Amino acid sequence: MRSKIFFLYLFLFSILFTACNLWSSDGDKLPADLVKNPKTASGREDASHAPAVIFDTDYHDFGRVIQGEKVTYAYKFQNTGNADLIITNVSSSCGCTVPDFTREPVKPGAHGVIKVTFDSDNRRGFQNKTVTVLTNTIPNTKVLKMKAQVVVPEKDN
Repeated sequence: MRSKIFFLYLFLFSILFTACNLWSSDGDKLPADLVKNPKTASGREDASHAPAVIFDTDYHDFGRVIQGEKVTYAYKFQNTGNADLIITNVSSSCGCTVPDFTREPVKPGAHGVIKVTFDSDNRRGFQNKTVTVLTNTIPNTKVLKMKAQVVVPEKDN
């Protein structure tokens, strides 16, 4: 009985570390000179030398989508700050929503795009999804929203 419990804990422990992806390769690290921390010892933030991001829109309505269809939207943004903008991560609220973004720093004044593809396969009705963008700005997160009405195609008789 004890060996079964031991193996159960071992199994759960291995799943936890595998699922959380706690190990990373050196290829995922950014050069230290690109990452600037605007926090001071006093706790005040100095955003004067930080990047800033402005999106053209943070919401998109795909409208009616036929079940099984894949639709894509490009959220356009500009770095309006005084330093390189780095997008460190973009994550979605659902596996049916896949973001694609540039890995290179965006210079001050330059524009960029985050493309999001929604796969309506096995979905129906109104769908509300979000994509969270993590950057080196203040604040460092931005939530992009989208919705769609997935309709089931009529079957030929």
